[in-house]
Amino acid sequence: MTRDELRELIQGPIATVPTPFDDDFEVDHGCMHAITQWWVEQGLVKGAAVIKVAAAMGEGPMLSDEEWPALLRTVVQAADDRAAIVCGLHYKDTKRTIEDAKRAQDLGAMALQVCPPVFNLPSQGDAIDYFSDLSDAIEIGVMVYHTHWLPGGRMEVDTLDTIADIDQVVSIKWAAPADVDYDEMARFTDRVSVIDNGGGPIRCHQLGGRGYINLTSDIHPAHDLRVWELMEAKQYDEAETLFESVNEPLRLFAERMDQRSGGQGRVKKGLTAVMGRPMGASRPPSKPLNDQELDELREIVRGFGWPVA
Repeated sequence: MTRDELRELIQGPIATVPTPFDDDFEVDHGCMHAITQWWVEQGLVKGAAVIKVAAAMGEGPMLSDEEWPALLRTVVQAADDRAAIVCGLHYKDTKRTIEDAKRAQDLGAMALQVCPPVFNLPSQGDAIDYFSDLSDAIEIGVMVYHTHWLPGGRMEVDTLDTIADIDQVVSIKWAAPADVDYDEMARFTDRVSVIDNGGGPIRCHQLGGRGYINLTSDIHPAHDLRVWELMEAKQYDEAETLFESVNEPLRLFAERMDQRSGGQGRVKKGLTAVMGRPMGASRPPSKPLNDQELDELREIVRGFGWPVA
């Protein structure tokens, strides 16, 4: 596919999907195959949304180098070319990232979400070289994940502006540090698909962005597909109201849950359970939501009018 074709596929609600584990914390491929087919049936298809596998909320950093490729293969096979599949790659040096990227490409990913090599503590020039060298080695797209809250993860706006011109870079996952104006993202929207990762999907769309990260599009796809439909119609007030009616209660709930145990997949997996599509617990030391917490979450979701189990 051309760069423009790849960029146009990265739009809409970005479903960062959980990784299902069995009782021994091994990947449950049967569950992943079935739930992928359900996501596609519910509308998470090319041109409308993205299915992002092995990313942080999907516990990708906790998967071994044998597990994530097998997980990606399962999703690609189950989607059967109906969905835009993006695979998360995490925190490796240039050589190993290229190796992983080629493997994901061969397995059928149409793009990769790639973090800066944070453990190398890269300079701004290092970050540019990292994404340039990766681009030269592959034919699929790259979504640049700006992890500015991690040591070594910050890229300045001028750096991102340069990276946006790299051939296979087709998307930037945008979150602004406290000292950077959110609207700076408008510098990239003519060249890459900017995806909001800061809780401001409506503002992102108004500035030319093409999608947003969320907690719920793989939980109840109809909700986020409707939010996106309203944004595309420029019915921004209605989109904001609908988005915040779900996002704010879940955000506040997640903040409280983080006090007992960490782990980006805990609330998402709680949501799958209360919606009747359980995908197991997160791997230790992260602890699953307990019965009381699940009951509270179930009542929150019931308040949205969603079909809880």
